[in-house]
Order: sequence, then C-alpha cells, then structure tokens
Amino acid sequence: MQPEKKQLEILLVNYFRECFTDFPQGRISPSESPDFIIKLKSRNNLGIELTRLNPVNAKAPDQSGTEQIELREKIISTAKDLFENSSPLKLFVKFVFSENSPVSPEKELVTAVKAVNRIRQAVKNIKPGSLFFETVSDAIPGNELEKILIVSHPSLKFSAWERSNNLGISENITADILTSIQKKEEKLRLYQRQRLNYYWLIITSDQVRGLNNYNLADITGSYNFNSHFQHIFLFDIVKPKIYQLV
Repeated sequence: MQPEKKQLEILLVNYFRECFTDFPQGRISPSESPDFIIKLKSRNNLGIELTRLNPVNAKAPDQSGTEQIELREKIISTAKDLFENSSPLKLFVKFVFSENSPVSPEKELVTAVKAVNRIRQAVKNIKPGSLFFETVSDAIPGNELEKILIVSHPSLKFSAWERSNNLGISENITADILTSIQKKEEKLRLYQRQRLNYYWLIITSDQVRGLNNYNLADITGSYNFNSHFQHIFLFDIVKPKIYQLV
C-alpha cells in the first residue's frame, strides 16, 4: 500500500487529468522526484510534480477567527464520524464555510448532520474502481456552508476531511505562486536526473480567493511566470478550475 501522502497525490493527479482536456494519453506511474512519470505514445516521458500552494502571505486570524476555526474543525470531525459509522467509503472532502455567516456553537451538530446528509446523497453516484468527484454547491440547508468538495479514488485507503484553505488565505497570491515555483525550480536539477523529456508542475489550491478579491485570470494572463518547467498549472480543486501559468 502506498503511503498516505502518495495516495492523495495519486487522487489529485487523476482528478487533474479528468479536469484538463489536453492531458496527454499514457499510463500514470507513481515515482519520486518527480511525483509521477507518464510514458507517452510518442515514446517520450513526461514528469509531473505536485505541490500545494502555501499561503506564506496569509494573515493570522484574530481571536474571533480562531474560535470559528476551532468550531469548524469540530463540525468536520463530527461529520466524518457520522458518515463513517454507516459507510465504508474513504473520501477526500473539503468543506468551504461561509465567511458571511459564522457558525454558532448551538448549530454545530445540526450543521454536521446537514453536511453528512448531502454527502450521502452525492456518493450514491460513485462507481466502484473509478474516480468520482463532485462539488456540492446547492441543496445545502442553512447558510454556514458554501460548498463541499467530495473526491473518491480506488487508491485512497484512508479518509481526509478538511477545511478549505486550512493553511490560511493569501493576501498576495502572485507572491505565493512565485514562491511555490521557485522552490520547485531549485529541485528541478534533481528531477532531470531521470532524463525525462518534459516536466510539468501542478500547484494545487483548495480555493483561490485572496482577501483582496484578486481576479486570478487577469493576474495569470498578464504576469510572465518564467520557468524551466515546460508547463505550470494552478489547479483550484474546489471549483474545479485550471489556470495555465506557463
């Protein structure tokens, strides 16, 4: 069995493949440095490296924000326990809470139950042995939750239920993207020891929404992200939406 980190990477790269219409045909093989190697029909090899967008420029929450985070974590933990008490499914789930409708402590259990009921409805469509993904943005009673991302893949043997943007919300998305690219550029020489023909970098983000309400399409369209990777993508996994940076 693959380590949990690699299981999630396999899930995410297959999720990306389904969302990116120009993804090349070929078998995806887990590897290390880079994370995956794809043998193309042209007999060339493509290396794919995954990394998560780390909001180095995130603003620290105040006391009220910290209390909301703790309450939301309790809701997610309760929801996970309720779901797994009646289902053997292992899921990757992201909860997007509303910033305009804070959760009150007395609604903790009710919100968890509502979320679980909606997740149960969605996973009825899962086909054994195949990738499943759905972003639930409707039919969630109440105003506390905006969206729930649900992803399932045969490689996932454990459950990962998390808050969206649990690393923080960036105040400078462009700077954080550049930091992610720079860190991987420094490791590219290591990847090139594999002597592959092409290298892609996929930067995943739970949900791209900076505090300054950036129009990310404008940023990525106007900024020149220089790199030795042949292609770099920013993958918003909740929408889902892919921005090609290089």
